Amino acid sequence: MSRIPLHPATGLVAAALVLAACSKTPESAPAAQAPVEPATPAHAFTAEINAADFGERVKALASDDFEGRAPGSAGEQKTVEYLKAQFQQMGLKPGNGDSYFQTVPMVETTADESTVLKLDVNGQPREFKFGTDMVIGTTTGQAEVKVDGSDLVFVGYGVNAPELGWNDYAGLDVKGKTVVMFVNDPGFHQQDPALFEGKRMTYYGRWTYKFEEAARQGAAAALIIHDTEGASYGWDVVKNSWSGAQFNLPAKDDPEPRLPVQGWITGDVARQLLADLGQDLDALYKAAGKKGFKPIALKGKLSVDLKSAIAEKSSQNVVAVLPGTKRPDETVVYMAHWDHLGNHADSHAGAPAAPSGEDHIYNGAVDNATGVAGILEIAEAFAKQNPAPDRSVVFLAVTLEESGLLGSKYYVAHPAFPLAKTVAVINLDAMPVIGRAKDMTVVGHGSSELEDLLKAVAAEQGRTLTPEATPQDGFYFRSDHFNFAKAGVPALYAKGGDDLVEGGAEAGHAAQRDYRDNRYHKPSDQFDPAWKMDGVVQDLQALHGVGKQLTASEQWPHWYQGNAFRAAEQKLRATAK
Repeated sequence: MSRIPLHPATGLVAAALVLAACSKTPESAPAAQAPVEPATPAHAFTAEINAADFGERVKALASDDFEGRAPGSAGEQKTVEYLKAQFQQMGLKPGNGDSYFQTVPMVETTADESTVLKLDVNGQPREFKFGTDMVIGTTTGQAEVKVDGSDLVFVGYGVNAPELGWNDYAGLDVKGKTVVMFVNDPGFHQQDPALFEGKRMTYYGRWTYKFEEAARQGAAAALIIHDTEGASYGWDVVKNSWSGAQFNLPAKDDPEPRLPVQGWITGDVARQLLADLGQDLDALYKAAGKKGFKPIALKGKLSVDLKSAIAEKSSQNVVAVLPGTKRPDETVVYMAHWDHLGNHADSHAGAPAAPSGEDHIYNGAVDNATGVAGILEIAEAFAKQNPAPDRSVVFLAVTLEESGLLGSKYYVAHPAFPLAKTVAVINLDAMPVIGRAKDMTVVGHGSSELEDLLKAVAAEQGRTLTPEATPQDGFYFRSDHFNFAKAGVPALYAKGGDDLVEGGAEAGHAAQRDYRDNRYHKPSDQFDPAWKMDGVVQDLQALHGVGKQLTASEQWPHWYQGNAFRAAEQKLRATAK
């Protein structure tokens, strides 16, 4: 699941970097300095979706041998070779022409963590330290970016939403200025269901949107004020995500404007800074949550000299296909991101470096070895299906999700199979391993007719569909299906619910909180043979069931009427005629 602020999250790279751009044949993964043998598991996999096969695959992907699966690392090569070997053993064909790999260009930027933010506050100097007080970075690809004496302006939530009659930049010219803003959107902090979507985070609440909008407005820099509830994660997650190597697509592959400097400051730092500037943080939350809020010029100036190590590299999406027998040009896509945060053995491979004797590999067992193992389980079931599917089934393992959904963003811009003929996308990300549930959680519930298919399959299992328990966390915008959705392709993101057969909703919520607080984006996210995997098996069977119906029929599911992506779907489908 996308790590929060990075660019969003960004894979942290192991010391031995392997350039995907190295010389390679179409059938091979990026060349390393020494050949790496693909993992050939001794485990005998079967066509049936089952806990033993699923667990074996998660255990392999989340092992220390894969070094946390950071893009551009030796762990990447082992990961993509493992996936290729798995797909080949199943008899699936290369999905990107004659190759299982799609090269995703990336720019790796590693900020100098000795950088300090310097502020002139009413004529008094202040310095904020990287990691402790703030985190910053640049997505420009420039080795040095300077901002000198930039005026500070508080812009509320940094939202410009014409359809809602809301513009935090109204009447304001921020060219050359530094904007300071809250995370999430007004509905959340005001607890007002009439504002935006109330507690449910909209895309305007995502940190990615806020930086994009600040860039469109011409700001020189942007700082988001962190608060744990509004962001849905603590400062440690922000710090870990923005430390070390950060990845972006090259500017030529991303039409969005980019800020010279962007980052976060802690809530405590913001409270003191604003107080020194004659403002009260709590009062600003109330004021910024009301329609018609006017931006506030702050009597402060920001300066920073940000130096970064820049390298142009590449990573790999892995694509395999089971060709359809009757309508092979029509595809159903199962997708999961293979990347995680890598090896923090030293400050060059992901910062901060782990203290001596501490675990430094971010194994990413739940996030997202479970999703990758899930699409492998489903792929095996389809590969052994008799008769074979009428439509083609594509299995897409994308990179750079933790860096802002970049692998899927690149695929959508350069699809191996036309998006206009892509019937649906089914995304698997951070599958719960907490036992059987009475429900299935549909993230972004109420979006498309794919939910009608899932509802019927879940009912056969004695289960119901429910929305995500914490819509304020914005999970809908934090996983790879979102790029397909923006392009118009109906997308389903569903997993096991929280109402457990053993212990009910209370036990389910407790288990989810335990993962979020103790393992999410931490080295402790490791495979555990004590996991209760009967529930995830049921989830995979349900998602497989949706695909079976789609591949055996001529149905084209749609976004529901009123959904924001329906217009994009109609435009997309028109190109197929």
